[in-house]
Amino acid sequence: MDVYLDLLRVRMASDDYQLLLSVVEPVLQAIDEQQMPTIDFSLDGDSAEALPQEIRDEAALVIATAVTGRLDNEVVEISTDETGPVRVVTDATTASDPERLGEIADYLKERHQQNEELRGIAEASGLPSDF
Repeated sequence: MDVYLDLLRVRMASDDYQLLLSVVEPVLQAIDEQQMPTIDFSLDGDSAEALPQEIRDEAALVIATAVTGRLDNEVVEISTDETGPVRVVTDATTASDPERLGEIADYLKERHQQNEELRGIAEASGLPSDF
């Protein structure tokens, strides 16, 4: 990870690199301490809106590298009618395989449909539906 982060430090503007570090350092520390289930982290949603997309993408790649140990991860955007554009981190082989990307899109559609069903059940039951 240190080598990868050093490469990013050289390649990125100093302010952008510092912003990236502020996002990934807590996650990398949690991974190192094997505390992932206790950490609340998302590169989507309201808190991430302040981050430029390039920083979000780099953060996702840094975290993916820490988790997988692979340096060939890529961010791909998959769009479905149900979800709109969704950014996904995957390995380079999958990123270049239209069939695999189609399978991921199908999974995203299915997951979205399940979430909508659960949201409907929660609303009908008077439970919070903001998951």
